[in-house]
Amino acid sequence: MSTGPGPEPGPQAAPEPGPEPQPRSHADPADTGPAAPGGLFAWLRGRCLGRGAAVDPARDTFGAMTGLYGAIQPADSVSLSTRTHGAVFNLEYSPDGSVLTVACEQTEVLLFDPISSKHIKTLSEAHEDCVNNIRFLDNRLFATCSDDTTIALWDLRKLNTKVCTLHGHTSWVKNIEYDTNTRLLVTSGFDGNVIIWDINRCTEDGCPHKKFFHTRFLMRMRLTPDCSKMLISTSSGYLLILHDLDLNKSLEVGSYPILRARRNTSSSDITSSGSSGPRAVGSPCHQNNSGPPSEKTLSRPSQREGGSPRNSLEVLTPEVPGERDRGNCITSLQLHPKGWATLLRCSSNTDDQEWTCVYEFQEGAPVRPVSPRCSLRLTHCIEEANVGRGYIKELCFSPDGRMISSPHGFGIRLLGFDAHCSELVDCLPREASPLREIRSLYSHNDVVLTTKFSPTHCQIASGCLSGRVSLYQPKF
Repeated sequence: MSTGPGPEPGPQAAPEPGPEPQPRSHADPADTGPAAPGGLFAWLRGRCLGRGAAVDPARDTFGAMTGLYGAIQPADSVSLSTRTHGAVFNLEYSPDGSVLTVACEQTEVLLFDPISSKHIKTLSEAHEDCVNNIRFLDNRLFATCSDDTTIALWDLRKLNTKVCTLHGHTSWVKNIEYDTNTRLLVTSGFDGNVIIWDINRCTEDGCPHKKFFHTRFLMRMRLTPDCSKMLISTSSGYLLILHDLDLNKSLEVGSYPILRARRNTSSSDITSSGSSGPRAVGSPCHQNNSGPPSEKTLSRPSQREGGSPRNSLEVLTPEVPGERDRGNCITSLQLHPKGWATLLRCSSNTDDQEWTCVYEFQEGAPVRPVSPRCSLRLTHCIEEANVGRGYIKELCFSPDGRMISSPHGFGIRLLGFDAHCSELVDCLPREASPLREIRSLYSHNDVVLTTKFSPTHCQIASGCLSGRVSLYQPKF
């Protein structure tokens, strides 16, 4: 049979003139992959979205892991009592999954071996006030932050003393991020400041740092996995996105282009760090009723010659079901591990409703320098149990991004984008759809405040208001 396309010629047919067709390579994209009917460009787009074994060899493994998560039973949980340590505000696994750290209300940090469920160490005076967040920088170094306004660095190989203590915030420090590209630590607090720390240049006199950004009513700050964007949520319902992030560039008042303001927003609510120092923070659920920024402000050029601007600011009021006519507070903010979406936990200002919402990133620069832009689109949502009012519930994605673990009353819910726990890019709806409940797990006697997937094992951890930590894993 001929190696070229078309039917095999009959015995009397003369060959067509021209060059002999060449056999295509076995790896030719036109021959392989689910995107083959769409041709080369569809195949390449599939690669960009992470589809196919050529891009994600562990895809089948993740599918098996998802099946295991769906089979977890509440009876399989292992309880780790934290006794008098107060409420559990945050859980964090080391990148290799060998250590589980617990941030406690009563100044302590607990360390467990999540495989054997054994207690390793208690940092009894990690801070002088509540420990709010823990972030691993690598498999041995991690950072903690506290209501005592400080950040502490720790080394797993020497836990008897801190590596160093960072001073710079003037109010409760709630969030820690780490830019793997620049090796800079990024923190945010209720003083409204986002501060950059060069931890590689720490000395006995302190650590070099600078105020990078300031906004009123700041709640949470996150970096995308590739550290190309910074997202900031506020208690007044706004979500700020800094595009084409450059942490080495100091932001002065009015130095950043505003790309879009979807609803009425006050220019006094959105200010960067300047020489005037930090500003006072208002009520956590304050709703600003000031008018929108002027057309002159919104028409500030949003592109440089030869490319988009660094640190360009986008201002959004994310759509929340049932909240179109009322203000809401964005209490928890997480990002999809592949950077495809952002995950928000929102509560109404009257505290009578809570929602978990997923928003897809819509990439691409504005067509014209002054054209409006909207980077996020609501794809999935679900109403949450309205218990534990006034406490922030921290939710999370699974390591593969197929599932969400969400605090739900005295337990947690495992949620998927569809009943089969498909990838988000494979089941994007045209209109916002409900998240699917895969399984509910209840093993606490108090309101669950935080939950986390292990990055390496089929395991989930949760912590509650009375200080109990539970591990969930399949049992064979």
